[in-house]
Amino acid sequence: MNLLEKINDDLKSAMKTKDQFRLGVLRMVNSALQNEKIKKGKDSVLDEEEILKILAKEAKKRKESVSAFENGGRLELAEKEKKELAIIEEYLPEQMSREEVVILVGNVLNNISDKSSFGLVMKEVMKELKGSGRAGKADAKIISEIVKEKLG
Repeated sequence: MNLLEKINDDLKSAMKTKDQFRLGVLRMVNSALQNEKIKKGKDSVLDEEEILKILAKEAKKRKESVSAFENGGRLELAEKEKKELAIIEEYLPEQMSREEVVILVGNVLNNISDKSSFGLVMKEVMKELKGSGRAGKADAKIISEIVKEKLG
């Protein structure tokens, strides 16, 4: 079963069990997927990587909202966003640990000559993640922190 089928099956299940919160989140995810599909063209189909990218984008929005709400003292809204994030993360691959990202960044740094360019290193790390089938498995913010540490 592919990711889109799983999302749609879970949407139907949420309807049957009358889980309104989960249903709302899955409808929002489905809407984001449909919007991307429309952007691509009438008869287009989203592949797994595109679906993961959209899910990661939605998760990132929730993380930013949680942070903003917590900083603004709106804890009830932050909790709602955390619950939405938890549902979205069910469909994302397990994130790499910080240690795994450190190793990956170290390997990339060993393979490039211009270690002074933050942008170049980030580009190479992201390319490595994408090429290894691990796209979406590491938070870009964590990768950025580690690259900055390594470049010192």
